[in-house]
Amino acid sequence: MIVAVRQNRIGQTLQIVAAHAILLLYTFIALFPIYLVVINSFKDRKFIFKTPYALPNAENFNPVGYQTVFARAQFPNYFLNSFIVTSISLLLIFVAGTMAAHALSEYKFRGNNFLGLYLALGIMIPIRLGTIGILNVIKSLGLIDTLAGLILVYTAMGLPLAVFVLTQFMGQIPRDLKDAARVDGASEYRIYWMILPLIRPALGTVMVFNMIPIWNDLWFPLILASSERNKTVTLGAQSFLGQYVNDWNAVLASLSLAAIPVIILYILFSRQLIRGLTSGAVK
Repeated sequence: MIVAVRQNRIGQTLQIVAAHAILLLYTFIALFPIYLVVINSFKDRKFIFKTPYALPNAENFNPVGYQTVFARAQFPNYFLNSFIVTSISLLLIFVAGTMAAHALSEYKFRGNNFLGLYLALGIMIPIRLGTIGILNVIKSLGLIDTLAGLILVYTAMGLPLAVFVLTQFMGQIPRDLKDAARVDGASEYRIYWMILPLIRPALGTVMVFNMIPIWNDLWFPLILASSERNKTVTLGAQSFLGQYVNDWNAVLASLSLAAIPVIILYILFSRQLIRGLTSGAVK
């Protein structure tokens, strides 16, 4: 019996180590391009192509890209637009996604599974396939060239993943816990707020996976809000790319600045992200 228990613990430990090692490997692969962008943003243009993997030094150091970004472009305004769109979209995804997931996991009714499948279809069908239809809808609502139009599109884009993931996690919460709260007189809204801290790893995972594509998206800002006052960070970086000449120093500098919020968010939610990704791997 003791030997079996020890072997089980060793197996669990190896599974945890393997999961963390795989996640670290994926993190390195994902961050390496950002590393190249950042170090090359501080170089003179000729050294960007001559020695792309070399660190900035006295010979190749040149901050002209950052000077150009703040002198020629309205980068603070681009940054603010991206922050507004991303933060409000994540808030709406959080509220609508958690409520829908709670209803689907808690209340069993005819068509429950069909409704859950319908809400999750967005994971399998890319939203960009409906760009023309989305453009017509946003135009009919009078939201063309507004941040509100982008917020609505990104909220719709993030809800399928949120509902799919959170429904699975909420379904794992013991029903006895919720029934005990009802016996004590807790309302359904109170039970809903009681459940949220219990699925914190899933919430962190959903927020990170939705924040990154929203912040880095170029497609919908280019189509729905391309005016100077409503440009996002990613779209603003494209202003340094021309038909015949590209200002690579400014492009790399703007992309480096745009990556800062994503990196900060990953650092803050890394623990919750790892717990969310590895949940269920070890019993």
